[in-house]
Amino acid sequence: MHIFSIIFPLIFIVALGYGCCKLKFFNEQHIAGLSKFTFYVSLPAFLVLNMSQINLQQSISLFAFMSFYIPVLCVFGLGILIDRFYLNKPCLNNKAINYQQHSVFGLAGSYSNMVLVGIPIVIASLGKEMIAIAFMIITFHSTLLFALTFLIGAKGSAENFSWYNFSKSMVLNPIVLSIGCGLIINVSGLSLYDNLVSSIDLLAKPAIPCALFVLGANLVFYKIASNWQPALISSLLKIIILPAGVFVAATYVFELDEQIRNVLVLLSASPVGVNAYLIACQLKQHQATLAGTVVLSTISCMLSFSFWLAILL
Repeated sequence: MHIFSIIFPLIFIVALGYGCCKLKFFNEQHIAGLSKFTFYVSLPAFLVLNMSQINLQQSISLFAFMSFYIPVLCVFGLGILIDRFYLNKPCLNNKAINYQQHSVFGLAGSYSNMVLVGIPIVIASLGKEMIAIAFMIITFHSTLLFALTFLIGAKGSAENFSWYNFSKSMVLNPIVLSIGCGLIINVSGLSLYDNLVSSIDLLAKPAIPCALFVLGANLVFYKIASNWQPALISSLLKIIILPAGVFVAATYVFELDEQIRNVLVLLSASPVGVNAYLIACQLKQHQATLAGTVVLSTISCMLSFSFWLAILL
């Protein structure tokens, strides 16, 4: 019942978003407007406010970073191998290796929707004070995995990959930018004007429910293709193999504090983020697989979260 009380409000809001969009109460333009408010106004306000107030000494941990990202990189590599030697068996004799395709599948099994799903789960189950360590993980998540995907797709050639354009897109990303601004405020010791803090707090309050609502609504626009096996494999990598790897690394290799370990496992058990689908569309590889993975992993992650919460709490 305790786990159900944690999961149910999140499921309810996601299902409400899906239902409202499926029943045409909200159309695609409505969701686009709500998404823009959520990702460019409310979530940045939430991240800036919380990042500026967290205890940095408690949030920075090399072992926590390694406990999360070593399994992430291992699963990324495993996804590449699965796509190369299992999903593309007929192409093994073909000397022309499709690096872009393999790297996108690796991304599908390792990229977590931590902002929309991970943070709400951490707050609901462990408390708001535990999101400090989550911010450290989120800051490097997109940068590392997207850069790796593009670099492998370009076969490591600087000529086929623009560091300037990539760095610019990452720096201007509202999530990274807001965490960076909050970090600057925190490190500099600046005290924000009380009325300004109250205003930002008002903008931040709807961030989590809006993010979950938008997530549910967007599921209407993603379909599971008839060739669903690749989406199922990447979903299993994402919500089963990856959190299991993080749990083993955090518990038995680096022996982290239980609370920090719990945060890392829950973040890694988050479903595949929609941004991975956008990368697939940009590279024109595995678009159907990523669309299906977003749907499958989002639906099944609630079972995964229930399983891990039963183990961790």
